[in-house]
Amino acid sequence: MTHASTRASSTLVAATLGAAFSLGLSALPLGTAQAQDPVKIGLLTTLSTNGGYLGEDARDGFLLAVDMGGGTLGGVPVDVLVEDDEREPERGAQAAEKLVKADKVEIMTGGIFSNVAMAVVPKVVRDDVFYISPNAGPSALAGKGCHANYFNVAYQNDNQHEAMGQYAQGAGFKSVYLLAPNYPAGKDSLTGFKRFFKGVVAGETYTQLGQSDYAAEIAAIRDAKPDAVFYFLPGGMGINFLKQFNQAGLTKDIQVLGPGFSFDERLLGAVGDAAVGARNSSQWNHDLDNAANKAFTEAFTAKYARPITQYAAMGYDAAQLIGSALKATGGKVSGDRDGFRAALEKADFASVRGDFKFGPNHHPIQSFWLREVVKTDTGIVTNKVSGKIFSEHQDAYAADCTM
Repeated sequence: MTHASTRASSTLVAATLGAAFSLGLSALPLGTAQAQDPVKIGLLTTLSTNGGYLGEDARDGFLLAVDMGGGTLGGVPVDVLVEDDEREPERGAQAAEKLVKADKVEIMTGGIFSNVAMAVVPKVVRDDVFYISPNAGPSALAGKGCHANYFNVAYQNDNQHEAMGQYAQGAGFKSVYLLAPNYPAGKDSLTGFKRFFKGVVAGETYTQLGQSDYAAEIAAIRDAKPDAVFYFLPGGMGINFLKQFNQAGLTKDIQVLGPGFSFDERLLGAVGDAAVGARNSSQWNHDLDNAANKAFTEAFTAKYARPITQYAAMGYDAAQLIGSALKATGGKVSGDRDGFRAALEKADFASVRGDFKFGPNHHPIQSFWLREVVKTDTGIVTNKVSGKIFSEHQDAYAADCTM
């Protein structure tokens, strides 16, 4: 079993400061960063399997913020320890135990898949470690299972799906076929869509997590003859499904709908023209017009030279949130848990998505946008914002949280 382990300490980042300065980014003098011991952050994410690029992007977005701070977040030096959960709950739990007990991290982040999050987060927060999720937001952790030490900077799992349910309802689709993997986020996704779509559900299928062949599901969709298909299949699952769906000739008759998870920029690069015309929802896109997003997209492109996904954007925002709390407490985490928690709740940072605040369950209240997959004049297949679906949208489970 291979374990990925990386440290983004002030020592490591010192070697990359030249790149940061060439981008016109500010960095604290190294003497400042070395004036106090770094805060240890465990970044446990998915770096292998066909969903590995999702964790890679979340990691790289997070580390970009550290680089831009000259090895610090909020002016406080940090030491980021990266581990691969291999998309396996048992492996995730083992790695989390190591990070908390052996490495003595005070903050954890990085979760991509909700089944792993459910094996990791409850134990971590009970151990008095703060957990900041850049992606996974299962309903169980947003409602009755909420915790004062758990924050999700991205979304509750249902949210993007709720937005597409609202869009499908308003756009007048009469029947929609639903498809998602059989794990917590998959179940949350279809629950969220149905919360706002009141038309006919032409079929509802749960696939295996990591499935690659969708011939049976596509045959069922063909037989059902829906107006649209709504699917949540992140990473390699979505690439395989959309290619096969297009090869079956169904995209010309059935409108393709999905959450942003199913249409990230790296997935679109792999699928190509087959995705053009699909519509999806997200709280973020690379063309949102705000200063924080422009700074992020320019820096990410310069450093990594690849398309930017929402996973990278939320990883970056997770780091900025942590930085805002470290700045407010002077770097105290375990030594001032109440103060650090209160600083996180304020969310005093410039988010790449624009307006952002936390609800009472430490999940975002934010806008959601309709995106359409288009092909640019230069031949790039990408997402373009075409309207707003929700403003200040809160998840459905906040009322069940009694922190």
